[in-house]
Amino acid sequence: MSIAKRISLIETSLTLAISAQAKAMKGQGINVIDFGAGEPDFDTPAYIKEAAEKAIEEGFTKYTPVSGTRELKEAIAEKFKNDNHLNYSPEEILVSCGAKHSIYNAIVSLCDEGDEVILPSPYWLSYPEMIKIAGASPVIIETDQENGFKITPEQLKRAITPKTKLFILNSPSNPTGAVYGKEELLPIREILVKTGIYCISDEIYEKIIYNGQKHTSLASLGQEINKLTITVNGVSKSYAMTGWRIGYAGGAEEIIQAMDTLQSHSTSNPASISQKAALAALKGPQKETEKMVAEFARRRDFIMEKLDSIKQISCLKPRGAFYLFANISKLKGKSFRGKIITDSVSLAAILLAETRVAAVPGKAFGADNYLRFSYATSLDNIEEGLKRIKQFIEQII
Repeated sequence: MSIAKRISLIETSLTLAISAQAKAMKGQGINVIDFGAGEPDFDTPAYIKEAAEKAIEEGFTKYTPVSGTRELKEAIAEKFKNDNHLNYSPEEILVSCGAKHSIYNAIVSLCDEGDEVILPSPYWLSYPEMIKIAGASPVIIETDQENGFKITPEQLKRAITPKTKLFILNSPSNPTGAVYGKEELLPIREILVKTGIYCISDEIYEKIIYNGQKHTSLASLGQEINKLTITVNGVSKSYAMTGWRIGYAGGAEEIIQAMDTLQSHSTSNPASISQKAALAALKGPQKETEKMVAEFARRRDFIMEKLDSIKQISCLKPRGAFYLFANISKLKGKSFRGKIITDSVSLAAILLAETRVAAVPGKAFGADNYLRFSYATSLDNIEEGLKRIKQFIEQII
């Protein structure tokens, strides 16, 4: 059997693989503490589910326009204006099957064979694979704990070549929880505008942000950067709607129409019922989201407190999203019951097999000295999971 070359270039998702293995073990009755999940553990708010039920009862179960219903795009435009100070018309908005789909549409619509895409590391694991599918090459800028997992303007300038087409920004970040403030975005804006490089600003964790910080959308920092930026968001993280598969993008009409054309020949429209649910999420009360974020903040503080007692692991306190990116470099080269910890993948495998704790290897995010822990789980699970990890590390030689 001959599989297309483009498929051989991409890697499977380690996040989904870890989650699948953890779920399989749970199905066998094994008590697994799962820190791998990239989704809120809260239920979708009742008013959103009721909107979906109403859509079904009223027969709203047919095709919609490829780019989404007019009323949903108008609601997204209103959200962009109120929350992000962005003025997009409905023609400058595309609704897709999740934010991942929106990002894929943007990359494939903008990049040609031989183009380069600048990607800060640690990165969300699907970015480089999407870039490779488009025939482009990821150019990685490495960051670390010392600089808060953020790139500097100097790093960005050095990475730019005549082949550079696109820059990807993710704030708040998966996996690090890093958040770029306005003052940090301004020099990035200047560089992109001067060079004419496009930017995908992935803002899916926008509302999950802590300590009174304010989210800043790159595209809000002037007309010139607005024309170069595709702003991506969705309802999955903020409203506990991961399975509903609704994401959206705003940008220059020419780019959005290109993405629309691509989507028309792949998925067509997002699910009609999910669009009605997303409309309710955006236009309805936001108290459930606020409560969810408050609980995430409480869990973040709790897991940091527990992690601080484990000397062999260090971690920056995340400013957004719901992940801890823990530095495990001190554990490399050590062994547990004859098993050598060579990298983050082997450590994650040993943790799951020996302690029944699931975490995602940092290698998947371009940072092999780390493990990602999601605190989208209960305080009881966090306490038990960190207890197991501490006991495990005490046995390492």
